[in-house]
Order: sequence, then C-alpha cells, then structure tokens
Amino acid sequence: MTAREFDTAAPEAVHRPELEKFGFAEWRRTAVIGSVLGGSIAKRVLRTGLRPSRRRTAMAAGVVDGFETLGPMFVKLGQLIASSPAAFPRELADACLRCLDDVPPFPAVAAREIVAADLGRPIEELFAVFDDEPLSAASVAQVHACVLADGRAAVVKVQRPDIARRMIVDLRAAYRLAGWLRRRSENARVANTEGVVRDLYEATIAELDFRNEADSQTRARENLSAFGDNTAVAIPEVYWDHSGPRVLCMERMYGMPLDRFDDIRAAHPDPELLIRRLVKAWVESVVVHGLFHGDVHAGNLWLLEDGRIAMLDFGIVGRMDGPWRDFVRALFHASAIDGDFRPVARALRELDLVDSEAGDDATVGRQLATALAPVLKGKLAQLDMGKVAARLVEFGKRRGAFGPEQLILMGKQLGYFERYAVALAPGWRLGQDLYLFRNVFPDEVTAKAAADGVELPRD
Repeated sequence: MTAREFDTAAPEAVHRPELEKFGFAEWRRTAVIGSVLGGSIAKRVLRTGLRPSRRRTAMAAGVVDGFETLGPMFVKLGQLIASSPAAFPRELADACLRCLDDVPPFPAVAAREIVAADLGRPIEELFAVFDDEPLSAASVAQVHACVLADGRAAVVKVQRPDIARRMIVDLRAAYRLAGWLRRRSENARVANTEGVVRDLYEATIAELDFRNEADSQTRARENLSAFGDNTAVAIPEVYWDHSGPRVLCMERMYGMPLDRFDDIRAAHPDPELLIRRLVKAWVESVVVHGLFHGDVHAGNLWLLEDGRIAMLDFGIVGRMDGPWRDFVRALFHASAIDGDFRPVARALRELDLVDSEAGDDATVGRQLATALAPVLKGKLAQLDMGKVAARLVEFGKRRGAFGPEQLILMGKQLGYFERYAVALAPGWRLGQDLYLFRNVFPDEVTAKAAADGVELPRD
C-alpha cells in the first residue's frame, strides 16, 4: 500500500468507539484509577510532610507516580500535561516531565507476532535482520532495528499488544472522572478537563492506526523538497510495503538528539544555521503546506552524522487549514517584511474574529500592531506564541469568538524551538529572519534582503 492508496482505504484495525460509553469494565477501571491515584498522592504527601509549601509539589509527584502505575494511557496524559504547561499548575506540568522518559519494553516474541500478523508474512521473509532488543520503548509502541531483505537499514515501530482496547477503557474512565472534577473544582473547570480528555481521545484514535502517521510522514517528506532546497533537513522515508495498522517501518537514521547542546556545538560548525534551517522548513510546513510536525521535542529532532537535521516521529501533527494559514502568513509578513498589520486584520475578519463594528482594517491593524508587534519583533527567547495566542483569544472573546486552537499548537512547537535557540543561537530573531520566509514571500524577501544588504544562506 502507498500513501495515496491509503487515502481511500478504510482502517481495518481501529474504529471509533464511543467515548461516553460506560460499562462494567469502565466502572472497575475507575475504581482502580481512584485507588491508585489516591494512594500515590497520600504516600507522597505523608513522605514529604504536610507543610503547605511542599504539599502541592508532593501531590503533583503523587499524581505522576499514579500515572506510571496505571499504564500507557495515563503516561500519554502526563505527556500532554508536560507539553502544555500554561494550561496546568506549574508543579503538575513539571512533575509530568517524567512521563517523557522511556517505559519498559514488551517481549520481542510479541513484537514478532504483531509484525507477522499485521503484514501477513513470516518475519523471516520480511527482514534479513530483526533485532529483538528494542532501541526505545514508549507508551504506545516500541522501536526495533532491522534490515530489509534488499539490505536497506530500517527501524520498525510496533504497537503494544492489546493497547487499543486498554486505552479506550482508560479514556472512558478518565472522561467520567474529568466531568466529576469539573463539577467540583474551579481549577478543573478552567483547565477544561473534559476537553483535555476528548482531545486526547481524538489524538489516540488517529495514533492507534499507524497508517495515519505513515501518511503524514510521507506527505511531510514530499513537501520538504517542494522548492528544491531544504537539502540539509531530513525526514525518514516510510517503507509502505513493510507497514500496516500496527506496524510502521522506515529508513534508519543515525545521530543524536538536539538537546545534547555541548555535543551539537562540537559536532556542527554553525549551530545557529542548523536551527535556522530547521525552523525554515517547519515554518514552510505550517504556512505553505498546512501539515506540520506537532511534537518537536528534542527526542524527535536529531543532528545526523552527515550534518543534516532530521525530524522524526509524526505521530502528532498539526493541520493548518486555509484561513488560518492566511492569518499566519499575514502575521509573519507584517513582522518580517513591512510592519503592515492591515492584512492580519482582514485575515481575522475571515475567521470571524473581528465584527463589522470594530472599525476598518487600518483601525484594527493598529490595535493588533500595538498588541502583537512588540512580541513578534523580540529575540526568540522573548517570542512567546502563548502570549500571542492569549492576546488573540482575548481579542476574539470581546467579539464572541473562541480561541485559535491551531495557533496554540503552533505556539507550543515554537516554545520548543525557543529552548534550542537560546542554547545554540542566542540573539537570533525568528520573526525578522528573512531566510525563514524565502519560499513563503520570495519576491518580497529578495527585494528586502537586497535593500538591507543581507546575504541569505544558499540552503
């Protein structure tokens, strides 16, 4: 099967069970969840002491202890909390960073059985070599090194046995508990706990069919070369003939995670250019193509041995639709090219975030420039897309609109890039780097670079 054939293929292994369903299995699991979380929190609090200054930290650590005991679904919930620190208490978001660590692997014999069942052929026919010792193990799957029959080095991502059923039961129980918390806690109501679980449900349903990830990765790889550049950025090729609903096989790459900052500086002659190349490719994926990597933590970004920067693991992607792409394009154009926020105002009108009584585009543009320009023109270390999103939410709420979820997902990834840039490219200004927008605004960038006497990297 190819990516294009998958477009019309009906998923065979994953369907959409009702989140609101609540039977005996969910009742039993809810009791286990309550018992485990309550016990874990109590142990941490008693061990740390009852001083108020320590209680919140101890409770947060207890919650994460419980998540790790309860298994993959709750580890994923912890990962979601860790990647959205602005939406949760700081102590809990910090404690949930533990959930980003690898989890214990499942037996290789089970991995071999899943691969053979999913692909319909004995594993000896599929691979010349299949390494039983996994390279890594996460909440949903683990990764094994392998060699295809034709000699190509690859890795294969194998879904955990019975994980789909277990995760759906856990999601239903978590959804019921989230509703209970919302009715009893103002913090839970503000954090929209039921919405968090529903978002996790949607992401989980997509993630449990690895063909979705394979399709996203294939499309992102094709988009990367759309302008004939970005040759220093890599995305592994998916081997569709060795992939299925629970198995994803791809080109193997060798390198190190981007947060090994000292090693990166020693290995690469120009770390700032490395970051600029990465962010350029990613910005194009948002603004031009609409499909972008939605989880750019350091484990998914590697400096390869050949000097390229690789984006790995497309299990979480963002999809920026047309009107939102127009808005982001206008925002970056105002920031990097001409400072004119009137097109931003027009894009917001198309999104129904500005009503007819707010004034003309010039008036709204001046308001946006006042609110957003200082944020966008600062150093990347000061560029907080969370603030941009929050200001747009406030801007929209005054007009009865809802918050820009797609922009918030984009902002989370810029938060990751901020961390890398502070270490590897201090002083760099993302919002004003013409190189990032060379393929987005080609004529304007060429003219402005010439006028400003700026020489842009060739690739």
